[in-house]
Amino acid sequence: MRWQDLNREVAAKLGGNHALAEQRPFIFIDSRQQQLHCIDIEAENDHSYPVSTAENGIGNRLDSHKTPFGIHRIRQKVGGGQPVGAVFEARQPTGRIASDLDNREQDEITSRILWLDGLEDGVNRGGVYDTYSRYIYIHGTSDEKRIGEPVSGGCIRMRNADVIELFDEVMLNDLVVIR
Repeated sequence: MRWQDLNREVAAKLGGNHALAEQRPFIFIDSRQQQLHCIDIEAENDHSYPVSTAENGIGNRLDSHKTPFGIHRIRQKVGGGQPVGAVFEARQPTGRIASDLDNREQDEITSRILWLDGLEDGVNRGGVYDTYSRYIYIHGTSDEKRIGEPVSGGCIRMRNADVIELFDEVMLNDLVVIR
């Protein structure tokens, strides 16, 4: 898929508001390839990172433990300035640092959090389909060894160094497209 075509598709779904889709880079998460692409249309380049989406696949329903699809925005950024591996609970740093990066026993949220908000009414916004109320994040993990495999409980997991780099590159309201 060409990034320009995806950009036009997103703008059309957002009511033709090209400003939302063109002023800033956007994130495209390819669940089939387990890849996140941070795309800058004007610069015609992208940064790609391996990710882990949901073990249960793609879906928007509450309590499905699936990664939601569609168009989202970054509504909140949490964790700026925290050390690599900082463990979060309820979006608050616990003071612990994850030292075991092969921790399959817990789904620890580490380093940084990008909290997503759906933009498509009835798809990923509102009712039992609301991404934001499902607490869906792009975040670091203490289970780095399985990045690249669909193993999460719904969120998009990244390696800690990668999520910190992405966190520093994106802004609030930047678009995130998940397929």
